[in-house]
Amino acid sequence: MDPGFRSPLIDFFRRGEAARDVRLLAAHGALAPRAQEQVGLLVLLSDDPDEEVAQAARATVDALPEAALRSFLARPDVPETIRAFFAARGMTANGAAAAAGEDPLVDTLTDVPEASATEQEEDGRKPLSSLSVLERMKLAMKGTREQRGALIRDSNKLVSAAVLSSPKLTDAEVEAFTKMGNVSEEVLRVIGTNRAWLKNYGVVLGLCRHPKTPPAISMQLVHRLNDRDVKMLSIDRNVPEGLRLAARKIATKGKAG
Repeated sequence: MDPGFRSPLIDFFRRGEAARDVRLLAAHGALAPRAQEQVGLLVLLSDDPDEEVAQAARATVDALPEAALRSFLARPDVPETIRAFFAARGMTANGAAAAAGEDPLVDTLTDVPEASATEQEEDGRKPLSSLSVLERMKLAMKGTREQRGALIRDSNKLVSAAVLSSPKLTDAEVEAFTKMGNVSEEVLRVIGTNRAWLKNYGVVLGLCRHPKTPPAISMQLVHRLNDRDVKMLSIDRNVPEGLRLAARKIATKGKAG
C-alpha cells in the first residue's frame, strides 16, 4: 500500500529498487531516520510481494508503541492514506500531535559503525569502502557531515538516497552537493524535485551549472536566476547546449526590455 508520503528513501523503495535484505531490515523498523519514513516504509512493505517481508512489516506495525503512534497520527502532515491504514486496524489519532521531525517510533538504528570519512583508515576507523551497503546507509543517516559528503557520491543509489533523507542534512550541504563533479544524475534529480531545497538560490544555481542535471529540471530553473548568472550560464561550455541557448535568449530578452 502506498503511504502517500514522499522522501528520497521511500521513493527508492516505492520504485522496487531495494534488495530483499534491505526491505527486510526496513520491515523490522530499521533504516528510517524519522517517524514519517519509518511508518511510511512499514505501510508500503506491509503488502510486499515477499511474504516474509510483508509479515515482518505487519508484526512491526502491531508492536509500535500505542501512545507514540496515536500522537504521530495526530500530526497535520500525516497523509490520510496512513491514517486510513491504521484506522482499519483500530488505531486512530489521540492526544497532542507529536512534533514534526521527531525520532522514529522504534529506534533500531543504533549500531552505527565507526568509519573514517575517507578511503584511508584513521584512528582505527575503517575506510568507507570496506563497509557493507547497510553499514554505509546507517552512516548516511546518522553519521557526520564529512561522512555524508563522501557517501553522497556512493555508487549504490540507496546509500545516496539515505544521505538525502538524513534528518541531519542541511541546506548548505545540499548546495555543496550540487557543486560536486562526481555526484550522480539521480542525486541531482532528487534535489531538483524537492521544493524545500529549491527555495535556496545557491541550490538552484548549482543545479543549473551542473552538467549532469537533467535538462528537464535545469530548463525550468534557469528562469529563476538573476541577470548576472543567466549571462554567465549563456557562455558556459560545460552545460548542455539547449540550456546555454535558453540562457542566451533570456539574457537577450532582458537587454531588450
